[in-house]
Amino acid sequence: MTALHVRDLVVEYIHDGYAVRPLDGMSFTAEPGELVVLLGPSGSGKTTLLSCLGGILTPTSGSILLGDTEVTALNQNDLSDYRRTRIGFVFQAFNLIPSLSARENVALPLILTGHARNAAFGRADELLDLVGLSERADHKPAKLSGGQQQRVAVARGLGPDPALLLADEPTANLDHIQAEAIIALLKDLRAQGRQIIVSTHDARLVPIADRIVQMVAETSEADAPAHPVRLGPGESLFEQGDHSELVYTITAGEVDIVRVLADGGEETLTRLGPGQYFGELGPLLGFPRSASARAHGDVELMAYNPREFREQVLHEHG
Repeated sequence: MTALHVRDLVVEYIHDGYAVRPLDGMSFTAEPGELVVLLGPSGSGKTTLLSCLGGILTPTSGSILLGDTEVTALNQNDLSDYRRTRIGFVFQAFNLIPSLSARENVALPLILTGHARNAAFGRADELLDLVGLSERADHKPAKLSGGQQQRVAVARGLGPDPALLLADEPTANLDHIQAEAIIALLKDLRAQGRQIIVSTHDARLVPIADRIVQMVAETSEADAPAHPVRLGPGESLFEQGDHSELVYTITAGEVDIVRVLADGGEETLTRLGPGQYFGELGPLLGFPRSASARAHGDVELMAYNPREFREQVLHEHG
């Protein structure tokens, strides 16, 4: 059993000339035998973090330590061994091969990584029994429900008997009955001492978690009542990449919406004036800020939480 330590993890990539940071200083620890839930909306970096933990994506900076293995320091050959022997993946979209049976889907990755055919199929039978699908072993994915396909995907992820099982939105495509079966299965696997990291925006997984990692920082502004904001010339209201909870309307003055480029330069996207609003997409969709907002001169604004913005500015009710 090995602990997982993630320290100051940063992932940055360049898109259309500007830098995007889906992870910016992420840190957490998971003890052996824990089920950890990465909780956050779409776009909050959950899949990016899983890709780093699984050795698929190399972070820009920071470290990942699984037991005595520093994953972020491994070369390509060692990363391949790490992925093959120490990590199990469960994908949101199942990723089963339609022409193969459940048994063949579980056995194939083992065969491809050097296991003898008989041993691979023996392991597949063992794992399908573990997830309660022995009687469906010869069925192809089209003959299985969504929940059954996900259980096959879990069995496949357990093939190498990994130290760490990574599950990306494992209940996202399932109804509540099928989701309950997957949640029960994850609980059983955790009870056997296996370390599991699950990414999700599904609150149904929260009660079974030993540890919750909030991918988006919680602040007190989400439910704050509408209030005025005043800025002096050049002051920043928010910066590109910041967590977003409030929407703004301009009462007086002008605001520049600025894109920060990867080389450190800036590009002014637009200048907004009185009566206009901005910053609504982040809070309404759960995204970080895609640009910065700077006061062009003295500016007076009103700040709204998403509910009050819809009611008082967009005049949506109900």
